[in-house]
Amino acid sequence: MIERRIALREQVDVVAARQAGREMARQLGFGLADQTRLATAISELARNALQYAGEGVCLVSDESNERRARVKVVVEDHGPGIPDIKKAMEYGFSTGGGLGAGLPGAKRLVHDFEIESQPGHTRVTIGMSRARV
Repeated sequence: MIERRIALREQVDVVAARQAGREMARQLGFGLADQTRLATAISELARNALQYAGEGVCLVSDESNERRARVKVVVEDHGPGIPDIKKAMEYGFSTGGGLGAGLPGAKRLVHDFEIESQPGHTRVTIGMSRARV
């Protein structure tokens, strides 16, 4: 399994995480639209980690098998957590003064989306997959 780890400490790291996801998707044969959707979702999640926790980590993994090409991305932080995940997943809800489209928007862009959060630890796992040609 190929995995790339990007520490999220400043805005430039968000760009690096985005590029890592896009590049892995490209290498696995995903089209430009899927590459862009994945990169955009990573940007949203990585930015959230920086904004709410001050730092975090992004892991981009190739979890492909003989039948499917799959990119898995995990963004984790050790910030305050998300008190109400259900509410945070509603469009328009924001605790940071933004538009409230980050988490629900990221979910809409990818094939798989899972979120776990408690005080001191939030982990968002996203994935995109496609049939092998």
